Amino acid sequence: MALIDLQNINKQYDTKIILKEANFTLLEGQRVAVIGQNGQGKSTLMKIIMNQTEADSGIVSIDKSVKIEMLDQQPKFALNLSVRDAIEGQLVEIKKAKDEYEKITHDLATQYDNMELLHRQAQLATYIDFHNAWDLDNLIERVLKEFALKEYEHKDVNLLSGGEQRRVSLAGLLLKKPDVLLLDEPTNHLDVYMVEFLEQLLLKNNFTLVFISHDRYFIDNIATNVIEIDGGVLRKFNGGYSSYLEQKQQILENMQKDHENLLRLVKREAHWMQRGVTARRKRNERRKSEYFDLKQKAKSNPAQIRKMTLELQREQKAFNSDEIQNRKKMLFEIENIEKSLGNKLLIKDFSTRILQKDTIAIVGPNGTGKSTLLRIFLGKLNVDKGLFKKGDFEVGYFDQHREMLDDSKNIMETFCPNGGDRVQLSDGRDMHVFGYLKNFLFPKEYLDKKVGTLSGGEKNRVALALLFTKKVDCLVLDEPTNDLDIPTINILEEYLQNFQGALIFVSHDRYFVDKIAKKLYVFKGSNGEIIESFQPYSEYLEIEKELQDLNEFEKELSKNNQMTKANETAATSIKKQTKLSYKEQREYDALPQELETLETKIEELTLCLSNPKCYEQKGIVAVSSELEITKEAYEKKVERFLELEELIESFKQ
Repeated sequence: MALIDLQNINKQYDTKIILKEANFTLLEGQRVAVIGQNGQGKSTLMKIIMNQTEADSGIVSIDKSVKIEMLDQQPKFALNLSVRDAIEGQLVEIKKAKDEYEKITHDLATQYDNMELLHRQAQLATYIDFHNAWDLDNLIERVLKEFALKEYEHKDVNLLSGGEQRRVSLAGLLLKKPDVLLLDEPTNHLDVYMVEFLEQLLLKNNFTLVFISHDRYFIDNIATNVIEIDGGVLRKFNGGYSSYLEQKQQILENMQKDHENLLRLVKREAHWMQRGVTARRKRNERRKSEYFDLKQKAKSNPAQIRKMTLELQREQKAFNSDEIQNRKKMLFEIENIEKSLGNKLLIKDFSTRILQKDTIAIVGPNGTGKSTLLRIFLGKLNVDKGLFKKGDFEVGYFDQHREMLDDSKNIMETFCPNGGDRVQLSDGRDMHVFGYLKNFLFPKEYLDKKVGTLSGGEKNRVALALLFTKKVDCLVLDEPTNDLDIPTINILEEYLQNFQGALIFVSHDRYFVDKIAKKLYVFKGSNGEIIESFQPYSEYLEIEKELQDLNEFEKELSKNNQMTKANETAATSIKKQTKLSYKEQREYDALPQELETLETKIEELTLCLSNPKCYEQKGIVAVSSELEITKEAYEKKVERFLELEELIESFKQ
């Protein structure tokens, strides 16, 4: 049964078509990733589902009993609310259900055959199971820890940064587990360890999910389906991101075959036209019209094929070029540097050299000092100890705040401040500004738009495009993929792979890091340790996880060994006894009679369950419950009797 069903949805803003005859169905247990260029309708689709925006036409069918919730990009909280209270405040219904379940369970101890209570207990158990809420307090603790919120749990949530507030909101939603969860870029402001925890939670608890994301590994790990929105049209693909690429490749191949067939048909019809047919009869007029339609279609198809081919080539391009690099020029020389902020040691005894064509990703948990190291490279911070030497060269910087942009200027003025209509690129090419910006997905009418009127994602595209017009030897990027859609990230990757200088960047996007970086600086998050690695980031994370699992296994093994030794010590002390204590002897003497009494009772209750007159009089639920309790008591008595007998035998040895 469909939880959400949208049929023939149309939505338009002014003259721009956002959704065109769009169909979307969500079934229970599906996790659907929505991808596409920014401004193509991804967020509009979410808003229609949430009833925050009305479709111009079409049918929206959503089961009224289905609870749908969405992660806000900028969550709002009540005043004077702590982080823990903000999370627990979303779990009121779950806590009420648990309290009611415990009360009913207590009442059933004396009301065995109350069918109404038993039915309600079963309902509540199903609800608590769905929300995985039997051990809710421990779950809250774990989410606080994994999302790095534990140290802020008693702090006013409104004093946290925007990214931290989003983590608080996300934590509450995950624990609340609505019937359908909508997430818009959930991995923004999460480091890779938080993303891994999020993935585990979504999969383990079988969330029904619709999400927008540019994190391609996250999509691949989580999505059961991918929806691509392009030109208002929704196209559905099965599986995650890898499957999406494979299916899109197949679509491209089919389009090329269809186009070849179309060209053959156009040639045949052209031959008919050239034979000088008068085309006066209706049949010939129609055939003539169809020929021009075919010709027009043949003209438009190559543009679509070229567009899709370019997208796929960008995406499927090899991760690393085999080009031999000239690495003679040294840019940075670093020996045994240290840096602390406040009382926290962020960098300790770190040494490295950065050469002309190095591509380095700085990775690790949030708050460990990655951005601090970037600021040292940029000359905005000095080291406390050690040697930091920078050569004579130009650095280009891209940050999340887009400081290089002037909101009062339009795009044309931004790229051509001295007039004209051409830009000189960092690789030496000279291009018309529109031709260049078209590569960054800007239409011609955007040239006159003020930078201040653009969306966050559009500003990021402008900033990146501007960056590649600068003559620099080294690019320093801080979270460059945040707020970018996947098509723009593909363009960014293409430019970075062709960049001839050094590249140093901070990112939590595992796919992006794997594709671009040839070296990692990994912040370990303790005592300022940074290690240098030449592995792909995803491979490094897998090995790190295996080492953690091995470490946990060794700890468990050590714990078991300690328990074994403790048991051996206890056994040795028992052997030193020569006889049972007075209390143990009395217990041992009384146990045979107690066991006999329980055996008789078990026999009576078993017979009662086979006699309708008996169990109807007492109540079948009550008799069954009493039988289970009696059997449990009997087993415990037997175990204790055997323990005491073994003890007596040990005295004889």
